[in-house]
Amino acid sequence: MNPLCCIAPVSLDSAVEHHHQPPRILAAAAAAPTSPTPPAAAGAAVAAQVVLDAAQAAVAGVLHKWLRVGGGGDSAASPAVAARVIGEGGALRRAREEAAAAGKQWKPFGEIHLKVSSIRASKSDDKRLYIFSGTKTLHLRCETEEDRNAWIQALQVAKDRFPRSLTSNDFSPMSDVLLSTEKLRVRLLQEGLNETVVKECESIMMTELLELHNQMKSQQQQYSILIDRLRQLETEKVELERTVVHETKEREAHGYANGRYSGGSASESDPDTASQVADVETDEDEVMYFDTRDFLSAESLRSASCRRRELLTNGCNGLEHIDPAANVVKTTQYPSVKRRDKLPEPKEKENPVGLWSIIKENIGKDLSGVCLPVYFNEPLSSLQKCFEDLEYSYLVDHALQWGKQGDSLMRTLHVAAFAVSGYASTEGRQCKPFNPLLGETYEADYPDKGLRFFSEKVSHHPMIVACHCEGRGWKFWGDSNLKGKFWGRSIQLDPIGVLTLQFDDGETFQWSKVTTSIYNIIIGKIYCDHYGTMRIKGSGDYSCKLKFKEQSIIDRNPHQVHGFVQDNRTGQKVAMLIGKWDEAMYYVLGDPSAKPKGYDPMSEAVLLWERDKSLNQTRYNLSPFAISLNELTPNLAKKLPPTDSRLRPDQRHLENGEYEMANAEKLRLEQLQRQARRLQEKGWQPRWFSKDDDDSYRYIGGYWEAREKGNWDGIPDIFGQRSASPGWS
Repeated sequence: MNPLCCIAPVSLDSAVEHHHQPPRILAAAAAAPTSPTPPAAAGAAVAAQVVLDAAQAAVAGVLHKWLRVGGGGDSAASPAVAARVIGEGGALRRAREEAAAAGKQWKPFGEIHLKVSSIRASKSDDKRLYIFSGTKTLHLRCETEEDRNAWIQALQVAKDRFPRSLTSNDFSPMSDVLLSTEKLRVRLLQEGLNETVVKECESIMMTELLELHNQMKSQQQQYSILIDRLRQLETEKVELERTVVHETKEREAHGYANGRYSGGSASESDPDTASQVADVETDEDEVMYFDTRDFLSAESLRSASCRRRELLTNGCNGLEHIDPAANVVKTTQYPSVKRRDKLPEPKEKENPVGLWSIIKENIGKDLSGVCLPVYFNEPLSSLQKCFEDLEYSYLVDHALQWGKQGDSLMRTLHVAAFAVSGYASTEGRQCKPFNPLLGETYEADYPDKGLRFFSEKVSHHPMIVACHCEGRGWKFWGDSNLKGKFWGRSIQLDPIGVLTLQFDDGETFQWSKVTTSIYNIIIGKIYCDHYGTMRIKGSGDYSCKLKFKEQSIIDRNPHQVHGFVQDNRTGQKVAMLIGKWDEAMYYVLGDPSAKPKGYDPMSEAVLLWERDKSLNQTRYNLSPFAISLNELTPNLAKKLPPTDSRLRPDQRHLENGEYEMANAEKLRLEQLQRQARRLQEKGWQPRWFSKDDDDSYRYIGGYWEAREKGNWDGIPDIFGQRSASPGWS
């Protein structure tokens, strides 16, 4: 337990006032101590009551609760209930007597609804039990094991008596109204109107009244439907909160185990653990965050960089010797290639999806094994998403040129900017990529970027994607085992794998991606965040450490990235990196922390990379580069192997807005994919990659040569309908 907590007996009352009210626990204020307590503990024994219903006697007794020192409540009276006493009745009486002598009365200061709570007995202590409410955990202790069992039984009985919610069936139907025009008829005749006019007036009135009556009946039906829907949502919310209780605790435990939280406290996923968990590693002493000022906004960063470049252009004295950017590297010229700049117009209207019914059964599961409707996907596969990380490959080209000029520091800075730039396209993307089939591949031949890329799904369980890219003077490769879990309100994605960038002169950089979480899955605007530490290890003179700051609820400046470049020989910081993963990255040479007080590092900030802001207004928020990834022309289709993602029918149908066909194809392919595990267990091996000595996958070559010859012998038609591929776009 947290050392700031102590054991203090408290009162728990639960009353069911009538059969429509769910059972609840009310925690009341404590009185003076009734027995010696440990030096670190304080508090007193007070009453606890659970009233089952009007037909059954209540139970009462003494329970002890872990609570913060200094807690308490106001005085007030609680209802007196005749109850069966669990445990020692004298302790209960003494608690009330001492409270009365101290001038204190029992007043509830909080409540826990049992219907959304989970009750569990401790495995290590036969006197302890826990109540998880979804927002807090009550750690309770009884006097004996028999008392604990009696309390658990009483609480469970009260919990199970939650009544059925009202639905539209509980409302009596609106009876037909009897309408009469007799009084109107008499009055009109008194005015001297003839029979024809009177009948016409009666007809007009009856028509209007009947229309009003029908409108009222329609409104009542809509109201009943709305009530039904609200009750359904309420029930699903209760079930979800009840299910999320344990998974929320597991997520917190996962965070502790990975050193994400400092100031150790016990992991609540295991209430029997009372030891502190120390933070494995902290980077706060190495990375500066400038949250007290707003100069990390895009405008201020951009203006600072512009001022800096103006000074350099004007030849300001004292700056040239500290800024290598004054010597601009030669930009590599590549041929222009025309690619599509928009997705096809949808052919069907998208149908709504019952999100609750889908996700509530998958809380805490590995996302790679969860089958979701096609509406949750974007028309790209994970293989194509790997190539999307190379959208700003010109940064690697610049790094190559800086190295040729003998400037290893500027090379390292550009590699760091490239590692960050891969996250820029994730902003605003709310749909997941398609999970590739075993053996599925993707190629990207982009002469306009001076590179060609190839990726393959090399393992089904665990799901691993391997990729290899060749640029002009460098190579990039890696594999990724992305583990994802759904936590009720968010999805956490933890990448496993190493990315390697190697230049032709032999210098190598390696790093791993940081954690990604997607929030507000149930309610609110969906958004993603990337957080954690990225270490870019260089084989030459310098390495880099970047800290992606986790976004808080009240964060005015989200998506911040800060870091330092360090000398591998001395460990000295030689440059600072500042920016945001969805906007831009800047560098400042030297160690700003060693500067005199009042020094503003932004006065010397220089722009390294800036995100391409041109976005197409599509449902998927794809960048122009991402839109080009799934483009398929008849000429290209003739050259591709039958395993390429662009030939995947459900993905193509989704891109074309043919949602029903996309769903049907996705179900068909998932049936085929269920055979993948058996294939892998029988010794299936990837075609274009193999494991090396460090258990990672490396490209073995041969793909582009086979493509040149059009020789795809032995390559399976994993999609099952090469001849029936959807139309080109």
